[in-house]
Amino acid sequence: MTTTRRIVGAVAAAGATALVLSGCVAKSDVAAGASFDVSSTDSACAVSETTAQSGTLTFDVTNESGQTSEFYLLADDGLRIVGEVENIAPSASRTLTVVAQPGTYFTLCKPGMIGEGVGKAEFTVTGDRVAVAGEDAELKQQAVDLYAAFVKDQVGQLMPAVEDFVRAYESGDDATARALFPQTRAFYERIEPVAEALGTLDPRIDYREVDAVAEELDWTGFHRMEKDLWVPAQDALNADGETPAWQDWAPSTTQERVGYGDQLLADVQELYDYVHSDDFTTALEDQGIGGISNGAIALLDEVATGKISGEEDWWSGTDLYDFAANVEGSKMAFSLVQDFAGAQGADGEALVAEIEGGYSALEDALAAHGSLAQGFVGYSALTDADKREFTDLINALAEPLSQLTGTVLE
Repeated sequence: MTTTRRIVGAVAAAGATALVLSGCVAKSDVAAGASFDVSSTDSACAVSETTAQSGTLTFDVTNESGQTSEFYLLADDGLRIVGEVENIAPSASRTLTVVAQPGTYFTLCKPGMIGEGVGKAEFTVTGDRVAVAGEDAELKQQAVDLYAAFVKDQVGQLMPAVEDFVRAYESGDDATARALFPQTRAFYERIEPVAEALGTLDPRIDYREVDAVAEELDWTGFHRMEKDLWVPAQDALNADGETPAWQDWAPSTTQERVGYGDQLLADVQELYDYVHSDDFTTALEDQGIGGISNGAIALLDEVATGKISGEEDWWSGTDLYDFAANVEGSKMAFSLVQDFAGAQGADGEALVAEIEGGYSALEDALAAHGSLAQGFVGYSALTDADKREFTDLINALAEPLSQLTGTVLE
């Protein structure tokens, strides 16, 4: 992370593990405008059909679980939320209506409204593309609403991931905690500017030691715990390249670990409460699509100012996980506003094409070193040439991306 405060603007990505959708059998395509019955239980998300023709589709969701639930329609990458309906009380029903273009989608239910969800399964839409009608203001509000859904979903997955990480850390199961550390952080890194907008919350969660010392703050959060899990050599230096790693620091005692772990849980709960509050909704609506496009820029900034240098995860060397999550968050924010940019004539279309190419090149370069799903190599494994390549690709994407907000607001 960086010490700079940014406006809310990150976008989240739902990385739910694919599960079998029980009780669903593929049938012939149903007509456009058709409706589908969805049964959400504690362990399944049964949709009455798995295929449809393009057009306006309605999902009638009944919550048959004992918990408040949510239903999602995800895009083909399993990341972008095309539509969602939340706060479905037990025994209650809610309706989701979306305009679906041809392509592959995924349906998913989330009983309890946290975690990765259940019953993720493929949903196919065939036919021709349909024109999306509607007032400009209405479409922009839809983009803001989808952004809010991304953030809530990502923080909802962050909470149980942090619980598992903290449980391992506090109990001294360092091997498990080390394995969970980068994967847990990925949820946070996709939406980091949300926490950065809340004053001291991001410093408590994600400050590096050198930043906390510089600002005379108590050092807590992920990176305090990271140093316990990857204890530095006696002659090691901190990320500033000057301060001895053991200066004013020693591995945490069992009691101290419990304190740091409990503090992280409380801080993540505060973040969860905020993104489900009226204050968050108001902040998003006040900023509109400009806030979303600025989030795409801010998250790429996170890569340029911390991850590419290897300073973020100084002791664990897991910077590429954070790098990839920031890029995912940035790209997803861009995806919500790219149509508004592309609608600004030939220049807008060219800008969108250039940004898309930049993301693609950056993703290809990351893929040469691993993935969030399968794991990345340690940062020390990168050569100087690798780092120069990443720097060049980030700079190449940053230039057109910096024009995005001005273009979408024209």
